[in-house]
Amino acid sequence: MPRILTSQISDTALNEHNARMFGSPKERLDFYRREIQYETSILANRTDAFLASQSFLVIAFASSMGNLNPEWGKLFTLVVPPFLTLLGVLSSLNAWPGIRAAYDIIGHWHFKQSELLHSEPVMGLAYDESPLFCERESTQKGYRKALLFSVRTPWIFATFWILLGIWSVCIQITNPGA
Repeated sequence: MPRILTSQISDTALNEHNARMFGSPKERLDFYRREIQYETSILANRTDAFLASQSFLVIAFASSMGNLNPEWGKLFTLVVPPFLTLLGVLSSLNAWPGIRAAYDIIGHWHFKQSELLHSEPVMGLAYDESPLFCERESTQKGYRKALLFSVRTPWIFATFWILLGIWSVCIQITNPGA
């Protein structure tokens, strides 16, 4: 809590205020873990929605490439797949900020949890003795590895769509007689 230089708040009053505001270390740990769980579920929901939208786009892309109509099929397969590719790239780029924001918020709460466990020796000992908790959970390396799939997915799909779009145009241009 920032202090104003002119105020005369004693350390005792400040500690009492913090105790009322934050509660016990156990309550803070529970709060941090609930926030981590909440943000992780948000990240999972965003990743699920993104993957579902990408799967529908892939199906639409494959269907449009398979158009065999003799009158307008060639023009259709030259125009529609690149538009679907553009939509796939844009949706990937649009999904990235939300996924990254959830990842950063999870990182914040993991940091707060780690700092709490390191600043409260008694809490840290109880934490380390419990089989449900371990030091690996509260390190940055542990949770970051768990979230890599969600963080990388938009970039993997953006790359996939760019390559697929280039391939779909090249196939139509290099084989004009088909």
